[in-house]
Amino acid sequence: MASLLSLSPSPLLSTLRPCLSPVKTPFLHPVRKNPSRKDHQKVQSTKFSSFLDLEPKSKPEPLDFDIPWFNTADRARFDVIVIGAGPAGLRLAEQVSGRGIKVCCLDPSPLSMWPNNYGVWVDEFESLGLEDCLDKTWPMTCIYINDQKTKYLDRAYGRVSRKDLKFKLLSDCTANGVKFHKAKVWKVEHEEFESSIVCDDGTELKASLIVDASGFTSSFIEYDKPRNVGYQIAHGILAEVDSHPFDLDKMVLMDWRDSHLGNEPYLRANNSKLPTFLYVMPFDSNLVFLEETSLVSRPVLPYMEVKKRMVARLRHLGIRVRTVIEDEKCLIPMGGPLPKIPQSVMAIGGNSGIVHPSTGYTVAQTMAVAPFLAETIAECLGSTRMIRGTPLYHRAWNGLWPVERRLSREFYNFGMETLLKLDLNGTRRFFDAFFELNPHYWQGFLSSRLSLGELLLLGVSLFGKASNPSKLDMVRKCPVPLVKMAGNLALEAI
Repeated sequence: MASLLSLSPSPLLSTLRPCLSPVKTPFLHPVRKNPSRKDHQKVQSTKFSSFLDLEPKSKPEPLDFDIPWFNTADRARFDVIVIGAGPAGLRLAEQVSGRGIKVCCLDPSPLSMWPNNYGVWVDEFESLGLEDCLDKTWPMTCIYINDQKTKYLDRAYGRVSRKDLKFKLLSDCTANGVKFHKAKVWKVEHEEFESSIVCDDGTELKASLIVDASGFTSSFIEYDKPRNVGYQIAHGILAEVDSHPFDLDKMVLMDWRDSHLGNEPYLRANNSKLPTFLYVMPFDSNLVFLEETSLVSRPVLPYMEVKKRMVARLRHLGIRVRTVIEDEKCLIPMGGPLPKIPQSVMAIGGNSGIVHPSTGYTVAQTMAVAPFLAETIAECLGSTRMIRGTPLYHRAWNGLWPVERRLSREFYNFGMETLLKLDLNGTRRFFDAFFELNPHYWQGFLSSRLSLGELLLLGVSLFGKASNPSKLDMVRKCPVPLVKMAGNLALEAI
């Protein structure tokens, strides 16, 4: 849930991680299990409160990979053009090209490393055959509900190796004949059976289908309803520290404790209304990824507020940061309406509605749905009938968002709207009950794989397991989101 983290790089995200997080900014070098004393003599020491002033020591370098570039002298006509070489764009380009479809991928910097860390449940990546793209796993996760209660979840969590995942996707794209062009898209235009793209370098490309995977700030995707999104915002650092108090075999999904704000009355009052939690990936006794995260708020919680809370928390935990290896800001719009369905430009990733409305998770879901979208596209463009134009747009958008998936998403939106109404104590009570559910339900909810019927059963079970104060929260604060969800479900079912 904290970067339960992000997909295609975009300016909004300078970014992208979990809320239960999609995670965040992975470092590119191997994890050092036992840093030497000599290493520590070289690191920069700092006061507890001044780690925000430290400059990151590691700057992501472009991937050294020989990709096939588009030659402007060649015929500028493709079946599919993908805008964006983030995880979403490359995954779809790989899947579509693997089905014999001619693809070109456009990006201002196709070989640049993705700026944020991504965290996933290990079983999700194993089911996709991507477990070799995890550079660190933890056999268990834990949640600090408060200072007296900790929950331990028997579900392994992993951090995605950005380098390995990008290398794998680029390798498969290259083997499948995908062409790459280094440019920014300025304009997209449509005719009856063909679309064209004009790039900032003057290049014009044509295709039967344009797919936008450029992230949340894209201007090419249309909405026909107000975008009442929630926002997940987080500040994360990969840091060398003197020590930290976290178990090395457990990833901390959420730490809702607020004792660190005991001497900060202003911060504590604000945190009680709009809480943040700490998300922790401990690599060894001196190397840890720490991220202070606002699960969801509307409007977005000020970034400086998040950082101040993190300073107070690390000071209270006795974590002295010696070196910041990487830092990151993660901002993820969550929930709200789906894009207009259908429309002439297809979308995948952050701008397609795939981001989990209640958690912010994106990467694993995008990796999972891309093959289904690719199959739909291939059935249209690879057939002798050549389904193009409006029928193609209908098929593609409904392949990504069939009715059942749209209905389920309304329930996830309901979850987000409920979380928006809870203060710190209400949030604690909610997650205390949520993780008492049968693992099939809480795991399925976090992984977006429950049917609408299962989601409704989850809601009933959650109410049954909730404490009396939590039941009161639901009775008092859920009716408006519930009525809204029921209305949206009715509209989608028509």
